[in-house]
Amino acid sequence: MDLTTTYLGLQLKNPLVASASTFTKKTDQAKRLEEAGLSAIVMHSLFEEQIIHESLELDHFLSHGTETFAEALTYLPDIGTYSIGPDAYIEQLAEVKQAVSIPVIGSLNGVSTGGWIHFAKEMEQAGADALELNIYFVPVDLEITSSQLEDAYIKLVSDIRQQISIPIAVKLSPFFTALPHFANRLVEAGANGLVFFNRFYQPDFDLEELEVYPNIMLSTPYEMRLPLRWIALLYGRINTDFALTSGIHSAEDAIKAMMAGAKVAMMTSALLRNGIQTAAEILEDMRIWLEEHEYESIQQMQGSMSQQAVAEPSAFERANYMKVLSSFGDGREMPHTAISSRIIHRTLSSSADDDPFWSS
Repeated sequence: MDLTTTYLGLQLKNPLVASASTFTKKTDQAKRLEEAGLSAIVMHSLFEEQIIHESLELDHFLSHGTETFAEALTYLPDIGTYSIGPDAYIEQLAEVKQAVSIPVIGSLNGVSTGGWIHFAKEMEQAGADALELNIYFVPVDLEITSSQLEDAYIKLVSDIRQQISIPIAVKLSPFFTALPHFANRLVEAGANGLVFFNRFYQPDFDLEELEVYPNIMLSTPYEMRLPLRWIALLYGRINTDFALTSGIHSAEDAIKAMMAGAKVAMMTSALLRNGIQTAAEILEDMRIWLEEHEYESIQQMQGSMSQQAVAEPSAFERANYMKVLSSFGDGREMPHTAISSRIIHRTLSSSADDDPFWSS
């Protein structure tokens, strides 16, 4: 079976990519990801808050409160325990790149231009094959409009595009009023790919201590429904490469992502929960599925279940909402995949503090 695909102009041996996580904080972990069969690695993110410490170029949006950035200061127990400085990050990226033969994608997390252009260049010089811009800003300022925020994103992508030559992917959240329009603007600004969607860990309340604390929850297969739908809607309408992230836990999940129109399926939670070797098992299951269903390649199925390819394109739109509600109770509301997702959800909903990975 031909599992090869292309993403951001990169030739990949298969569509499974390790999404941004702390796996790449250690070079030996990155090597294990490659040995398990993953076709590319996205480095853990260099956060804007880390760049701020070494950059005096702060723009308007940054002045409205650095602690409103998701996965930032107050969203992590201690940013010092997670992060490394910008210079050390660049050194680590170069080390990982030397240690593996698969593509390595750098990751920047923030919204303001600030020191981003400088470090985007540094990542390119360190050997990054591409750059993933992980953008998300919580607009708590009552004076900031949606159009202002979107314009800031577009400017960020455009500014970085003008300064580096490697491909750029933008990792988005689903919280946009007119997502297709904004996605198209990002591509016009220079994005070579779009990653759907960013999954931020939201804070919780400790009712005994009356404190706000981050509670890391790994993804479940059900969470892929949202990016699956949007990629299927936009495939063939926007000239870019799509990556699906969040909820990839099995070969079936990865195949669904391909059929929606994604070029790659990114995963982390399944690797954290079940071990890095899970990737090899998923790849083998994909080969078996393709053979049993008489597919010769991954490219053959990409986009085959997108909105433009199915007999009932309205199934992806709200027009199908009443039909779905009326189907409840006729035996179709709980297929085996949904049952499996519910069981997995119960299993994965335990605190990540119990996971050996997080405690190490």
